[in-house]
Amino acid sequence: MIDFHPLQHNNENITIELIGLWDKNHLHEISTKTTQFTHKIKNKHLSLDFAKLEDIDSAGMIFVHHTIAQLKNQQCTISVENISDKVQKLYEFYHDKVHEQNIPLVSNANIFYRMGKQTIVLLKSSLNFLNFLGHTTFFFLYAVLHPAKIRYKAIVQQVQATGVNALGIIGLTVFLVGLVLAYQGAEQLQKFGANIFIVEMISMSLFRELAPMITAIVIAGRSASAFTAQIGTMKITEEIDAMRTMGFEPSIFLVMPRIIGLMIAMPLLVFVADFLGLAGGMVVAHYQLDISYAEFIHRMYLEVDIKHFIIGIAKAPVFGLIIALIGCYRGFQVSGSTASIGRFTTISVVNAIFWVIAINALISVLLTEIGL
Repeated sequence: MIDFHPLQHNNENITIELIGLWDKNHLHEISTKTTQFTHKIKNKHLSLDFAKLEDIDSAGMIFVHHTIAQLKNQQCTISVENISDKVQKLYEFYHDKVHEQNIPLVSNANIFYRMGKQTIVLLKSSLNFLNFLGHTTFFFLYAVLHPAKIRYKAIVQQVQATGVNALGIIGLTVFLVGLVLAYQGAEQLQKFGANIFIVEMISMSLFRELAPMITAIVIAGRSASAFTAQIGTMKITEEIDAMRTMGFEPSIFLVMPRIIGLMIAMPLLVFVADFLGLAGGMVVAHYQLDISYAEFIHRMYLEVDIKHFIIGIAKAPVFGLIIALIGCYRGFQVSGSTASIGRFTTISVVNAIFWVIAINALISVLLTEIGL
C-alpha cells in the first residue's frame, strides 16, 4: 500500500510511494502502515510519488491531505510527483476542501469511533452470513428437487472423515468426563448415604447435556477447522473460480456434502459418546460406591426417562449444521495470501464453539419452559 525510500544523495529528502488501491476498503490498512512511519518524520522534504498508484477514491485522497497536514505540522515540506491528470484534479479539489474546512480525522483511540466501527463490521458480517445461508439453502432445495445433483459418494466420505475417524478421540474424551463426573459426584453422595442416586446424576447429565456438548466442541475444533482450511486453500489456488467457470456450483459440490455428512455423523458420535460416558461412570460407581454394573443398568432403566436420551440425540444434527455452516462460510472468506487461512481457521473454530454453546443454552431454556 505504501513504501518509503530515503534518497541516497540527501538524507533530508524522502520519497513516499503510493502503491496499489487507496480506497475506503483499504483505508484502515493504509492508515496503520502510514502511521508507523509518519509520526517519526520531522524537518524533512517529502516527495509523494503517485507512479504506482492503481486507483484512489475520495476517502483515500482526504486521508492523503490529512497526512500532508500532519507532516507540515512536523516541519516537513511536501511535493508531488508522477501524478496523472485525473488524480491531480481530485488532489486539487480535496486540497481546498480539507485545508479550508479543516475536516477532522477520527482517531482510532476514540471509543465511540471504535464502537461504531465494530458495530458496522458485525452488521456486515451478519449480512454476509445471511447471504451465504440463503445461497446454500437455495441450492440445497435445488438439489432435493434434482437428486442426480447430490454427490452421495462425497457425503459418505465426509461421514467417514468427520464421524468414523473421530470415534477414538470422542470416545476417550467422554469416557474420561464420565469417569471424573462420577468420581466427583460419589464424593458428595457418600456424605448423605445417597450412593444409588449416582445413576440418575450421571445418566441424565450425560444423555441430555454433556455428551452432545462435548462431542460438538471436539468436532468444532476438528471439523470446522478442516472445512475452513480445505475450502480456503481451494479459494487461494483459484480452484473454486475454476469450478464456477466449468459450470459447477461450489455450494452443491463443496458445502452440501460437508453439511449433510456432519449432520449424519453427529448423532452417531453422540450415541457412542453416551454409552462410553456411562461406561466411565459405571466403573467409578462399581469401585467407589459398590454399585454393581447390573444394578446400575437396572436403576437407569427404571428411573431415567428415555426423553433425556432422545433430546441429546436430537441436538446432534443441529450442532452438526452449525459447525459445518460456519466452517464452510469462513473458508469462502479466505482471500489474499495463505496467512489468511490460519486466521479464518482460528475464527471458524471460535465461532463454532461459541454458537454451539449459545444454541445449546437456548434449547435447554426452551425445553425447560415447555416441561421437557
